[in-house]
Amino acid sequence: MPYLTSAATGAASTDIRLGFGVPGYAHPLVAPLEWGELARPGTPLHWVVLNVADGPGTRSDPHCLEAAGRLRNAGVRVLGHLDMTHGARAFGELITEAQRYLDWYRVDGFLLDDCPTGRTALPEVRRTVTTLRALLGEGHIVLGHGGHPYPGYAETADQLVTFAGPWSDYRWSQVAEWTAEYPPERFCHFVHGVPRGHLEEALRIARWQGASTIYFTDRTDDGGRTDPWASMPGYWDEIVSRVGTGVSE
Repeated sequence: MPYLTSAATGAASTDIRLGFGVPGYAHPLVAPLEWGELARPGTPLHWVVLNVADGPGTRSDPHCLEAAGRLRNAGVRVLGHLDMTHGARAFGELITEAQRYLDWYRVDGFLLDDCPTGRTALPEVRRTVTTLRALLGEGHIVLGHGGHPYPGYAETADQLVTFAGPWSDYRWSQVAEWTAEYPPERFCHFVHGVPRGHLEEALRIARWQGASTIYFTDRTDDGGRTDPWASMPGYWDEIVSRVGTGVSE
């Protein structure tokens, strides 16, 4: 495709300062260490997603409220998880869930997961984002495409997730040339199955491709049977150290 640039030849600078966007750990009762670790001072977090039960759930959860409050008190932005199901979810359902997140957990914004990527879906996504911004007053909106969308989406949200998938795909991935028109702060990469020995290579690809918000983990999706984001990477301390100090080649 003519508008793509390989990871090895991307024009982005390698001095990009990286930080983490956490796609959402398991429930705080299941993953208490993970949620506790996120509140540790000095961790370079851009935001953390709170996904209670594939959304806000049906009633306020005191454990999730406590976890979200602890992060917000530590100055960490907490985002609610809204599943767009590639455009299949009704506008009213999404807004109802967003209001629950705001009422119950006082979130700072939203990750619109499984966001459509095509041009025809853009007006409806823009309508949803405009409504969410009105509810938030001020807030942070991330579109979770998982790949490169039609360029017009970049004008709709604060950030786009332009890669979400396995290391086996990421290491050979390509970046759309239109992304060079925007700063790295606009783009996020989520990569699972990254071996410890390839961590620096993965960080280098993110910098080359111009994405400043990342989440890399050695957990895998086990062929689609498990959630690779549900628990902390085995090398969390190492990647926090590398990213937090701005380590580069």
